[in-house]
Amino acid sequence: MKAYKAYIETLGCPKNIADSENAAGLLEKSGIRIVNDPADADIIIVNTCGFINDAKKESIDTILDMAEYRKGGKTLVVTGCLSQRFNDELFKEMPEIDILLGVNDYANLPDIIHNHDYGKREKYQTTYEKEYLEIAERKLLENDYSAYLKVAEGCDNVCAYCVIPSIRGGYRSRRHEDVLAEAELLASKGIRELVLVAQDVTAYGSDHDSKYRLPQLLLDLCDIDGIRWIRLMYCYEDRITPELIKVIAEKEKICKYIDIPIQHCSDKILKAMNRRSTKRSIIDTVAKLREAIPDIHIRTTLITGFPGETDVEFKELCEFVKTMKFERLGVFHYSKEEGTPAAVMKGQVREQTKVRRKERLLALQQEIALESNLKKIGKILEVLVEEKVEGEDTYIGRTGYDAREIDDSVIFSSEREHRPGDFVHVRINDAFDYDLTGEEIDYEFA
Repeated sequence: MKAYKAYIETLGCPKNIADSENAAGLLEKSGIRIVNDPADADIIIVNTCGFINDAKKESIDTILDMAEYRKGGKTLVVTGCLSQRFNDELFKEMPEIDILLGVNDYANLPDIIHNHDYGKREKYQTTYEKEYLEIAERKLLENDYSAYLKVAEGCDNVCAYCVIPSIRGGYRSRRHEDVLAEAELLASKGIRELVLVAQDVTAYGSDHDSKYRLPQLLLDLCDIDGIRWIRLMYCYEDRITPELIKVIAEKEKICKYIDIPIQHCSDKILKAMNRRSTKRSIIDTVAKLREAIPDIHIRTTLITGFPGETDVEFKELCEFVKTMKFERLGVFHYSKEEGTPAAVMKGQVREQTKVRRKERLLALQQEIALESNLKKIGKILEVLVEEKVEGEDTYIGRTGYDAREIDDSVIFSSEREHRPGDFVHVRINDAFDYDLTGEEIDYEFA
């Protein structure tokens, strides 16, 4: 058996990163060494995203970039959401691809590679399972202190704009014991932060017995030694129960941070999107979170320019953002995706209008973010170190209020030597729109 070397390029969301790391673990177990440079690899794997138009374009561009290495005799493998969604089209239109896999074929990847004849083209697209397809292997690719932990696959929410159910299938929760086993494995590798991800984390367990099992899962994850932070991403507002709020409030390991993608506030638009939330329910849930957890930082995302959004609904959304003062907020302009109900709705918004509205919302949020950060001046915050600024006694990290690669950073000075993954205490001296600055202190004597 040939001693292959493989390089993996991952695009898209954190769930894709978790998939790539599972695939890397399987490949390594089969004798394939993972390398950090495509020039050094025999096999180049591109894990694509196919969620919106910008992501599709980035995936195609990356495939073409990586195809340049085929001139040196390398094999190009393409997997992920784009390949699942457009399997036949990609295989036909991109002869650069040697092996094309769907999102449910990771378990077979080592055998496919070992049995592949150079120059031959192969295509696979396994339909999704009724239960979560467990992969016990995991190789960390990005860092050794923070990891994404998938708790489910697929989605049953069927939002009018979203292609995920057609790509990933229906919602399938992982077994409780399997999630804990992977968390234990990650902790043994030195992981300090677990970031729970799924298409809908709050639905965890509901497909098994119609009960939301996230609160109990969190309690059990908190008992794992070595884990310092547990972070919740992709939580649906209507499934944030009093029990869940209580667990977040009471457990020190759970970051006082929650990601709730609400997408809009107008009841008209929410209904058209096929969302279960209403403006009133969103306001009430946020109020309950802030009452129970006064320092909680809420991240949300909005879609502007959805079909039927007029100046009236957009003005309502702007006023909502100014009133709610979300600590963290991202904005997408609506992407018309073939095969979705929204793509054929009346009232499609012009592209220039969508972009202009997005920029307006981001400008509003910039003022809110600065206001939130200014309140942190003088406070002592726990910070996770992520990197050192070369040639200086300066480090970059983030607080428990900030998700990796998404939210704010803390830039701080320190006379001590630190490595990524260390936790330190920093006194905040200054604040900007999306960053804080400060200095490390000896917390015991602060």
